[in-house]
Amino acid sequence: MMFVHEDTVEYRSRFVGRQSERAVLTDCLHSEQSEFVAVYGRRRVGKTFLIRYVLERHFSVFATGLPGGSYREQINNMCMAIVQGFNVDFRECDNWMEVMRFLADSISNDSNYKHSKKVIFFDEMPWMDTPKSDFLMAVEWFWNDFASARTDIFLIVCGSATTWITNNILRNVGGLYGRLTNQIYLEPFSLNECAQFYDLKHISLSRAEQLRAYMVFGGVPYYLQYLRKDLSVAQNIDLMCFAKRGVLAMEYENLYRSMFKNYTSHIRVVETLAAKSMGMTKKDICEKTGLPESGSTTAVLQELVDCGILNEYNQVGKKSKGKMYQLVDFFTLFYLRFVKNNKGEEDFWTKNQNTPTINSWEGYAFEQVCFSHIKQIKKALSIGGVSTKISSWKSSDKENGAQIDMVIERSDNLINICEIKFANGDYTITADYAKKLRNKLMAFKEETKTKSSLHLTMITTYGLKKNSEHNSMAQSEVTADCLFDS
Repeated sequence: MMFVHEDTVEYRSRFVGRQSERAVLTDCLHSEQSEFVAVYGRRRVGKTFLIRYVLERHFSVFATGLPGGSYREQINNMCMAIVQGFNVDFRECDNWMEVMRFLADSISNDSNYKHSKKVIFFDEMPWMDTPKSDFLMAVEWFWNDFASARTDIFLIVCGSATTWITNNILRNVGGLYGRLTNQIYLEPFSLNECAQFYDLKHISLSRAEQLRAYMVFGGVPYYLQYLRKDLSVAQNIDLMCFAKRGVLAMEYENLYRSMFKNYTSHIRVVETLAAKSMGMTKKDICEKTGLPESGSTTAVLQELVDCGILNEYNQVGKKSKGKMYQLVDFFTLFYLRFVKNNKGEEDFWTKNQNTPTINSWEGYAFEQVCFSHIKQIKKALSIGGVSTKISSWKSSDKENGAQIDMVIERSDNLINICEIKFANGDYTITADYAKKLRNKLMAFKEETKTKSSLHLTMITTYGLKKNSEHNSMAQSEVTADCLFDS
């Protein structure tokens, strides 16, 4: 999905990003020990594509779990993958332990690749684990009793149900505890990588339009591949999201259904947080949703964090009880704000450009773009090597109502108070806004009791207007162009 040309050689040679992840897979392929790697991340982010791109020519077994498949169907599917991979006779297996022994025997008897790694790829692995199947126990046996004792096995596991991977593989407390030799969390593209993608697809967009596309689709490669180069960003959004049979018209429901087994609680949390830009505490979430203040809700929140749907942070001066959960998935935010209640209006987005509703949303969405590009912001501020904590802040004084878009607490005893503004031109700090900024800084200083110096940082689309009377109150500024750095 990240390639451009149909010609095979050119098609396979042009790949966007993922350098470190590709290096991990390549190093594991050529290492002198058996390797067990889990690849996880949000649905549609390109996990399977990455693995196939790097390793497809080396696969010994490539088995994909069958969505909704029965116990018998999953077992037979795996047996057929072994037959095809090692060119052996089909073996009838009654359970997963017999399947794994069939796999082990096929590897042991394989004389064609005696001195090379046997790459075993289990894709959509959670689908294989049907109820009471003892699938995980069989995998534990395969790795602990067979593969780990050799030097020529490369086992890769992956799946859209990220929580299954994290709970059963990454956080396994049984036979697979501590057995992974490596793990890859695959993140969406950055703005820089999206720009590379557009270039390869011959899509010509200004940086402002690329920002607007990111506000809707984030950096999810699967979504970006459907952008048509002959349409504007607004027209593409209408075609993909608002059209009756748009490719993303059903994506919201499919996204959560595929990632979480009992997804209704996750949906309730997400839809509650969609109305709170700065996030909510677990206690407030439970009060709004009716979910219990117990471990089950904590698990739901952690699963949403693991998948990159939520961000968690502690407000300045507050401990873990004040932990905030914030919805940060771009497509979810956009869907709940606009698509959910406007289905059928096929030109909704094009018709409503430059309206107060969309302008207001763009301001908030730009804040989320900034939060997803903290490394680029730190680089622009020349603090890339400084340890930091990132959060938002809201005054506890309701009458004051002061809130700060982004707080960067630095280990060098300085705090960047960041104001984030999305504008269509150079931004001007007016006299009224300057007064509000001074009040914010004062309220923050008083309520947090911080002894650190405060620096006002303006993060804007095009920068501050030159020679404006009040712009000098900002100690530093960051423009949208900085967010496009690699």
